[in-house]
Amino acid sequence: MTRSSPWAIRLWALCAGLAAALAHPPFGVLPGLLGYALLLGLLDTEGERPWRSAFFRGWLAGLGYFAVSCWWIVEPFMVDAKHQGWMAPIALPLMAAGFALFWGVAGLAYRAIGHRGTARVFVFAGCLALIEWVRGHLLTGFPWDLPGETWRAGSAPSQAASLVGAYGLTWYTVALAAAPVLLFDKMRRIEKLATAGVILGFLGLLYLYGGVRLAHTPATQPGAPLIRVVQADIDQKEKWRPENLAQVFDTYVTLTRQKGPERPDIVVWPEGALPAVIDDLLAPDSPFGARLRDTVEPGQTLLMGANHAQAGPDGQPLYFNSLIAFRREAEGLRVTAVYDKYRLVPFGEFMPLGKLAGRVGFRSLVHMPDDFTAGPPPQPITPAGLPALQPLICYEALFPGLTRDGARRSGIRAAWILNISNDAWFGVTSGPLQHLNMASYRGIEAGLPIVRATPTGVSAVIDAFGRVQPNARLGLGDLGVIDARLPPALAPTPYARYGDAFFLLMLVLSGLIALVDRVRRPMVD
Repeated sequence: MTRSSPWAIRLWALCAGLAAALAHPPFGVLPGLLGYALLLGLLDTEGERPWRSAFFRGWLAGLGYFAVSCWWIVEPFMVDAKHQGWMAPIALPLMAAGFALFWGVAGLAYRAIGHRGTARVFVFAGCLALIEWVRGHLLTGFPWDLPGETWRAGSAPSQAASLVGAYGLTWYTVALAAAPVLLFDKMRRIEKLATAGVILGFLGLLYLYGGVRLAHTPATQPGAPLIRVVQADIDQKEKWRPENLAQVFDTYVTLTRQKGPERPDIVVWPEGALPAVIDDLLAPDSPFGARLRDTVEPGQTLLMGANHAQAGPDGQPLYFNSLIAFRREAEGLRVTAVYDKYRLVPFGEFMPLGKLAGRVGFRSLVHMPDDFTAGPPPQPITPAGLPALQPLICYEALFPGLTRDGARRSGIRAAWILNISNDAWFGVTSGPLQHLNMASYRGIEAGLPIVRATPTGVSAVIDAFGRVQPNARLGLGDLGVIDARLPPALAPTPYARYGDAFFLLMLVLSGLIALVDRVRRPMVD
């Protein structure tokens, strides 16, 4: 091995992660999936200190992957650049380097288990898929851009999430994408052709299952509610200036009352639509209460993302990031359901080690007097006159299984998912487009349609297959409304019934293959 070889290997490891990240939407460079094959080959390459080398190569691949996936993280700090802009230059390096540790551990675990021949593909897939599950659950979890969500939501390959969920699809995707490394093993030509055929066969199965599933699209049900999604296109930097409150309010009111061919049954405003605590706006002496009442007509329901406060045990106010259902009745607005966000964004909505962090100048990014408080675990809500719905506020749409857990917890299966989000924090970056793709997977997993509302894009109405409906999308920087019928729900999917059970079986399969390979052909580094 030449002197330059270690550095070349490190560069290739970084490139492997970059390539894998670029395969995700909105980039969609699917050949980048071969980055997993490259990483597997690099982990198999000997080094002076094999275990340390495996960790470092995995970490470098993770560094490239998360640098591309999460580069939007600098944008939120620039909203209040005067006070928080100093954190922007360090946010991305720290975030990418921190999450890359997971991939470093996966590389180390792969090396420690031992591997040979075809078995190493399944061992590698098991190690990386398991560590991605850990990334999605450790502490608060951050399952942003799981490898299984590389496929554009609504495409044929993405439909496998209805069987095995995003974590199971991560195992399958990594195994499939890493398998071409086998073609560089020493084998006869006929064996290489057979290996290539098997790889193409498993890729074909992914497309075949998805194609068959998409061919059975149910028709829209008569009487489905007409939903209006309001996108006001208000920049986050302008929204929270006190002098802009009336203008922000007027924009939402004007769009809500905009005439259309039919009157909407439901109006949706995005997360934190108004730059104020809703309790203050509805106070008897507030000029906004009556105007909010007159914004919707009798019989209509307004589903509004709002910040609200209530007294805590010590008498101090607790702040919640909420979805509130208002129904217009003859006597005025009536609150028919409230959902308080459960999964809060670390550093965005609350600061871990808050008091200690505050002493060194760190605080969460929320424009509130204090951090948000988490609500109870998610359950469907049933606002008066509406089909049961599962709210997922912003960050919650990243987490596979929340909708399923809510159904099990309550005994109620939602008819649809409502994802309200404030993607204005991301600016004009890849973040909102990535978020749309990930949120759409929650519909595929549950077999439920999704209505998605954001203040600056991307808002959309999405069917139970993860497909944005025709003429039901407002992109970044668009001002307007979406009027669309709620797409039908499907029967509960295998994932909705069994959760990550199939993913667990995949991990067991990886373990058994590793064990059998170890027994039959013991290996010493």
